[in-house]
Amino acid sequence: MANGWAPDGAVQDQIEDSIRDAILEARAHMPSGESLEECEICGEPIPEKRRAAMPGVRTCIACQSARDAKRVAFSGINRRGSKDSQLR
Repeated sequence: MANGWAPDGAVQDQIEDSIRDAILEARAHMPSGESLEECEICGEPIPEKRRAAMPGVRTCIACQSARDAKRVAFSGINRRGSKDSQLR
């Protein structure tokens, strides 16, 4: 059920757009190119299986996990639609 001027399915469209943006953001952060044999952060060897599974990998699992924990997901797109959020 749509509210106001929103067409039917507008909420689902917003959800799908948010998911699509999150996927594109994740793909943009994926490594590419040739994998390193040693982690560029700590210098530990990167296992062959990790390098085969993730082409272009540059960090070991421990360093990548620490990096991922620091990353803040923010798309920068306002889909709330309230007047207050539009004025910011």
